Amino acid sequence: MKDPAQSALVRTSDLSIGYAAHGPSPAHVAISGLTLTIRSGEVLGVIGDAGSGKSTLARVLGGRSAIAGRSGVRPRIVGGQAWVLGSPLRHLGRRRLRAVRQRVGYLAQDDNQSLPPDFTAGQIIAMPIYIHDRKAAVRATELAVATLLDAVELPLRVIDMYPYELSKGQRQRVAIARSLVLDPPLLIADEPTAGIDPSARDAVARLISTARSDTGRSSMIISNDLALLGRLATKVAVLHEGLLVGYGKLDEVLRDRRHPYIEKMAAHHAVDDAHTRSRL
Repeated sequence: MKDPAQSALVRTSDLSIGYAAHGPSPAHVAISGLTLTIRSGEVLGVIGDAGSGKSTLARVLGGRSAIAGRSGVRPRIVGGQAWVLGSPLRHLGRRRLRAVRQRVGYLAQDDNQSLPPDFTAGQIIAMPIYIHDRKAAVRATELAVATLLDAVELPLRVIDMYPYELSKGQRQRVAIARSLVLDPPLLIADEPTAGIDPSARDAVARLISTARSDTGRSSMIISNDLALLGRLATKVAVLHEGLLVGYGKLDEVLRDRRHPYIEKMAAHHAVDDAHTRSRL
């Protein structure tokens, strides 16, 4: 009988993630007892307020738990287990974790603000290729970069431009192109449309949607934009204070208002919908 962890791109079972004490900050658990699954072609939307554990979850499932954040501390699995592309992440060695990382497209929340300033957009997008294979063919790499620029709806001239010459929306699309250049079967994107203009948001949404329909790529999209998730997500997970308080199709989750956070979220969504309809 096939192990269900092998048949899903992502599966967590009673997963808990914590941080060790650091300076004046005590040790704490950011995610508690989380169980969810992402299968091929699914898009999971992850919703939650600040401090709910969304970005921590993205870092761990994206294979970035060995990389310290700005605070200098790393998230670590302290209970349960998570499998990504068939590999159990708890106690996974750094070499095997790097192998997982190469197969997961990962977009951090601030990636558009931290692009290397001395590299062109084309060089930035190509970086993962050369990190993976220093002898990669130049022409094939250039073609891959040009193809991705087209996919994120940026003109080819952007290939020779530096981050300071690009708008925030353009930098975000460059960051997304970089996360996809190795053609990963799984994309994990933390707030991919936050703070960018409507045309850039639409381009990002179209890219995720097209990748799912054309290649079966799975995604985990962290966002509180319910309109975006209604357009993209096959299901959503709602986190509140590190706990999973809602899980399933978005409309079903919003109808089940037993948890106060979901009640509040649904009420805001209803107001936003009313404003949208009034403008039509």
